[in-house]
Amino acid sequence: MVLKNFVVFEGIDGAGTSTQIKLLAEKNPQLFVKTAEPTGGETGKFLRRMLSGEFTVDEKTNAFLFAADRCEHIYGKGGIQELTKAGKIVLSDRYFFSSLAYQSISCGQELPELVNSAFPLPEILFYFQINPEISLGRVNSRNEKKEIYEKLDLQQKIAAQYEKIINEYEKPEKNDGMKIIRIDASKKISEISEEIFSYFK
Repeated sequence: MVLKNFVVFEGIDGAGTSTQIKLLAEKNPQLFVKTAEPTGGETGKFLRRMLSGEFTVDEKTNAFLFAADRCEHIYGKGGIQELTKAGKIVLSDRYFFSSLAYQSISCGQELPELVNSAFPLPEILFYFQINPEISLGRVNSRNEKKEIYEKLDLQQKIAAQYEKIINEYEKPEKNDGMKIIRIDASKKISEISEEIFSYFK
């Protein structure tokens, strides 16, 4: 099922999804609502601490926690479903495609696919394609503490998983009408911004 007015931005770390969501939302703050996964809720805060390397959990636990946070993100009070029904266009920085890409590296594809199988698809999916060496260079330039996945070997594996996942969802029998737009994330920020905004004019 496709959830109308729900738009997802996906890509490896440093691909530029957060920047482009911010720029798009600024074009019409009354219409666009920014959100992200992990969320700002209690489960999301726990996940962000885990991603920072503060502690570890079993990878299977990780998959269930991301799915639980996502469930609240969609169906909880003030969540995506409520916002889209009110006529807002929700722009989410990451969704279950991230779980399928990141978590399948550590615990295989079966569990992430299972725990995310009931979630609705977005109306539009912007997939940011970029060389992991370039994107990780951007991450390094931030001079911030790295998250656990922000290593070149992992990002290369995750990028390959993303490609497999997006290719699969580009099949009509799989995407249920979801529109997938591939973005060359190596372009200038302004060029990408204009390209994305053109889909909402």
